[in-house]
Amino acid sequence: MKRYAGWWSRVGAALFDLLVISVPAVVLGIMVFGGATAAFSADDNAGVMTLIVGLIAYLGLLLAALILYAPLLMRREGANNGQTWGKQLVGIRVVRADGTPMDFTHSAIREALVKGLGLAVASSMIPLIPYALDVLWPLWDDEHRAIHDMVVGTRVVEV
Repeated sequence: MKRYAGWWSRVGAALFDLLVISVPAVVLGIMVFGGATAAFSADDNAGVMTLIVGLIAYLGLLLAALILYAPLLMRREGANNGQTWGKQLVGIRVVRADGTPMDFTHSAIREALVKGLGLAVASSMIPLIPYALDVLWPLWDDEHRAIHDMVVGTRVVEV
């Protein structure tokens, strides 16, 4: 039987994945808003329009990256199934309780619907507490599961 991943390895993987998404987002943001600043000096209307279009495109790309990053990586076949680049780096993977490989749909439900939308909705009622509970839950759960793992029937194990 596989050993369940520890809390620190989960945190390390999450931080690395956040870095992978954040660095390109910051670079793209500088490019978009730098272009808008240049357009402002030429013509106020063009600058405002450039800023609005750039902001919409930037937010759309950022949202797509946040939603698709983990599901696209975790659906890979073979040795990297159930792994994002952060999980791969620290040597852990997400497995389904029934033993079937992670696929895009199950990964998207886990990452986007439960961890993303579900925790956001819960946090709109009780600010930040649901996020904190989800992150800290593996510290006292026998199988080191977070709340989102319990909801979707997954475990995070060492490779």
